[in-house]
Amino acid sequence: MAGHSRYNVTNKRAGIKNFLNKIFLTFLIFISGVMFFTFAYADLTSTSFQLENPINIIQGGESSSSSFQYLSSTGQLTTGQSSSSSFSQNVGFLYFPTATSPVVTATSGDSQVSLSWTPSTGILANITSYELGTSTSSGSGFTYVSVGGVFNTIKTSLTNGTPYFFKIRSYAAGLLLSESAEVSAVPTSEGEIPPPPPPGGGGGGGGVTPPQTGVMFSGRAYPLSKVNILKDGQLALSTISGPDSNFTATLGGLSSGDYTFSVYSEDKNGLRSTSFVFQVFITSGVTTNIGGIFIAPTIAIDKSEVKKGDNIAVFGQSSPSSQVVINVNSDPEFFESTNSDASGAYLYNFDTSVLALGRHSTKSKALKSGEISNFSASIGFLVGTKNVLAEAMEKVSKCDLNEDSRCNLVDFSIAAFWYKRQLSQAFIPREIKYLNGDGKVDLVDFSIMAYYWTG
Repeated sequence: MAGHSRYNVTNKRAGIKNFLNKIFLTFLIFISGVMFFTFAYADLTSTSFQLENPINIIQGGESSSSSFQYLSSTGQLTTGQSSSSSFSQNVGFLYFPTATSPVVTATSGDSQVSLSWTPSTGILANITSYELGTSTSSGSGFTYVSVGGVFNTIKTSLTNGTPYFFKIRSYAAGLLLSESAEVSAVPTSEGEIPPPPPPGGGGGGGGVTPPQTGVMFSGRAYPLSKVNILKDGQLALSTISGPDSNFTATLGGLSSGDYTFSVYSEDKNGLRSTSFVFQVFITSGVTTNIGGIFIAPTIAIDKSEVKKGDNIAVFGQSSPSSQVVINVNSDPEFFESTNSDASGAYLYNFDTSVLALGRHSTKSKALKSGEISNFSASIGFLVGTKNVLAEAMEKVSKCDLNEDSRCNLVDFSIAAFWYKRQLSQAFIPREIKYLNGDGKVDLVDFSIMAYYWTG
């Protein structure tokens, strides 16, 4: 009987203990629920706004008030791209869609202006449509209309003699990604005297000067840099950009027809940019304006091989005080950002600890005042077990027809233009210096180019 009594007392104590544990657990759940409810559903306030019940949009969506808008989205913990059979999601710093700015050509006509532009190149997006903006005031008052997915249009019902300003916007599925610089044109009837040049142009006097057939180029390069313009593969014009990197150059004396122009620049260290190439139809008797040219940055690295975990320096020159985006091609891709200084120089030290061993490459682009350049040339490097400094670029002795210390597609285009043609007096010395020297361009010269090719 005594043992049985002790057994009952023990059971009662254990029951009381379990009961108290359940009460305590219930109390904790209740307190947690109250705290969660308070956090999830309480109004959040500050001196300037009030955010109500943020849990209502925790799975993605939008809430708003008369003074602010709050957006939320689903989360992903690491930079990169996730995907399924029905969606994909990109996250991470600068992991957003962008597009290069169109370069716009404006040609005056009778009560109209013909406009064409280079296609925008989407990054993480496909460009689906464009808008044309028109204004009679520089820098403001633009009215935009959709023109679809075309690369040219004609603006009609304009007043002859009145300056008009135009911009092109690019869209991806309704999302605005880029905008061109403005370009101007003055509609004029055939034979009408064009308006006088802006201050600083040449003097006039005498009779009426007939309109000339030509092209005016304008855009951004690097501060006080040399800008070269090639026409159908031949160097046609060189100019120097201003301290702000802006340049303007006019090429006259042209005939009506189709032309292929290439524009490139050289930075203060002698590095050459990639060429911006586009085709234009030139109308007789008018000056065609090509505006918004944004030369891509130059790029170089300090190591051809970098020890994993060490930094590799990516540097070059662009327009001053611009945002420079560094893209490292890997899996996943990395996008980093830095700013160029007053001279246009930029430098970014990339930590290679996030990269796998093996070959990688990097390139850069610039953003300024809503305009976005193309990417620079892509330059490769190896992530390995030691550091090897990059070798200085040696000047090639042959093939360098445009004298940029490289043998690449620009030189090939120049040579291709003269293939089986009679050489001009101006080109003969270059053929002698950089090719076979026999006064003609044939397959022997292209063999020379293949041997000295630098890319």
